[in-house]
Amino acid sequence: MARTVADVVLARLREWDVRQVFGYPGDGINGLLAAWGRAGNDPQFVQSRHEEMSAFEAVGFAKFSGRVGVCAATSGPGAIHLLNGLYDAKLDHVPVVALVGQTERSALGGSYQQEVDLLSLYKDVCSDYVQMCTVPNQLPNLLDRAIRIAQDQRAPTAIIFPSDVFDLSYEPPEHAFKQVPSSLGVTPATVVPDAGGLRRAAEILNAGEKVALLVGQGARGCVEELTELTDLLGAGAAKALLGKDVLPDDLPWVTGSIGLLGTTASDKMMRGCDTLLTVGSNFPYSQFLPEFDQARGIQIDRSAAWIGMRYPYELNLVGDARSTLRALLPLIRRKPDRGWRETIEKNTAEWWAACERQALTDADPVNPMRIFHELSSRLPDNAIVAADSGSAANWYARHLRFRAGMRGSLSGTLATMGPGVPYVIGAKWAHPDRPAIALVGDGAMQMNGLAELITVAKYYEQWTDRRLIVAVLHNNDLNQVTWEMRAMEGSPKFAESQNLPDVDYAAFARSLGLLGVSLATPEAIGPAWDEALAADRPAVLDIRCDPDVPPIPPHATVEQAIGTAKAVLHGDENAWGFVRQGVKDKVAQLRPGSRER
Repeated sequence: MARTVADVVLARLREWDVRQVFGYPGDGINGLLAAWGRAGNDPQFVQSRHEEMSAFEAVGFAKFSGRVGVCAATSGPGAIHLLNGLYDAKLDHVPVVALVGQTERSALGGSYQQEVDLLSLYKDVCSDYVQMCTVPNQLPNLLDRAIRIAQDQRAPTAIIFPSDVFDLSYEPPEHAFKQVPSSLGVTPATVVPDAGGLRRAAEILNAGEKVALLVGQGARGCVEELTELTDLLGAGAAKALLGKDVLPDDLPWVTGSIGLLGTTASDKMMRGCDTLLTVGSNFPYSQFLPEFDQARGIQIDRSAAWIGMRYPYELNLVGDARSTLRALLPLIRRKPDRGWRETIEKNTAEWWAACERQALTDADPVNPMRIFHELSSRLPDNAIVAADSGSAANWYARHLRFRAGMRGSLSGTLATMGPGVPYVIGAKWAHPDRPAIALVGDGAMQMNGLAELITVAKYYEQWTDRRLIVAVLHNNDLNQVTWEMRAMEGSPKFAESQNLPDVDYAAFARSLGLLGVSLATPEAIGPAWDEALAADRPAVLDIRCDPDVPPIPPHATVEQAIGTAKAVLHGDENAWGFVRQGVKDKVAQLRPGSRER
């Protein structure tokens, strides 16, 4: 039987060692689905409940594996549904390839059912590479380029297939004019700045008396080099949100996250330093970096497209983070004065002590910080953690202490709601032998997390380690937006937009054959984590928590304080609760010693 285009697409994916494709069916890809049947479901088609979830699962797979994630969807609405997940990949620099159906070639341009100008639609989200396959001879080059470009640019790419093309007999490109052959594989390049740039960087760092590092996801795999560099410089390191798992939090000179979700230790270091070295980060909030005339700056990034744009850096070095740091280290002189380093370590220790006091402060009924605090010490050494956007991201950034070998991520740049659960589903296909934990708000859980529990129930028996835990911050409030309205708009909570219907998330999990645990007391949190981490199946922890616990930034502006005060004066329905809780949390943060209860 002659091979079709669809047969070749799947065969080529196998040759690229793609083991799963996250997708949802539809008639625009029927020919591809038929080929999957002929191929014995190799690579495996992982069926989500919605195409957006397919894209998020591909992103989660790519984030936690370092490999290309692949998703597939039908024409029209299916292709449109992929967009949010693909934009998440684009903004967080994640390699994903989308295989998308289209109406038949004979109907193109005829305003046919489900006909959407997909090339135009995808031109922005897949700006690095989006092409339509109209004849068999275009393969395998289209697929090879989509994968290679996704890998090299760390970006989403897409191939659009008119549905009839899938069923055409495959004809390889010929040794002829206007035919494009192709080949598998790529050996990545390692870029290092020239010797002159490295010498200039060393001069600036050696001249600094109070050096601070900001590291992001581009510095992954550089723990040894960053440790040696900070030791030589007597420096400390803060982490951008997507770089939370780049450096372990049990290193005393690692100050934790930076920015609105950051730590006071990071904030103090940035306000006191005279030299800033940024490695592999595109952190956008310059107000949390040193004053523009305060510090000399150096940035190291793999791409000139993302360098020199967040701070007035004196020197911009384009290069692979690890190779650049290794080349730089021999040029760095050890600073004999350890005073700056000791200050950083003292501030960091005080931050973690304050975190514990805040987490153990009483709330009504449960302090959400305590959920993360109790998890932190219980995290398995090989755990993979995903947080959803919203208040869960605050507590993830501040209260989880990652150790070496742990992985974590969230939608860092798009900050979209809803990726927490599909991220960990993708993570389980990347690492089926590791436990995965999603920390999500009840708004995100209602948006799509509940539906994706069905996906979890469908597939979990295929995973070596069956632990996939979803902890739901159940407060019946779209909490992050509520707080943003108070602090930024001076507006009281608008209940009609912010209040959520009450849902029994644990009962829904139990209806699917999963473990479901409901709790509403602080004493139950630790045992619930223990139960879920010991379970032989995925689990949902439905935790009733207080919406009035404020996500106070490391330094609140006068405008934010005035805005919150206005919300009180304007009759916020939770005014007394969040004022009471805010005072208790601030006392716990500032008061050393005993735990505030």
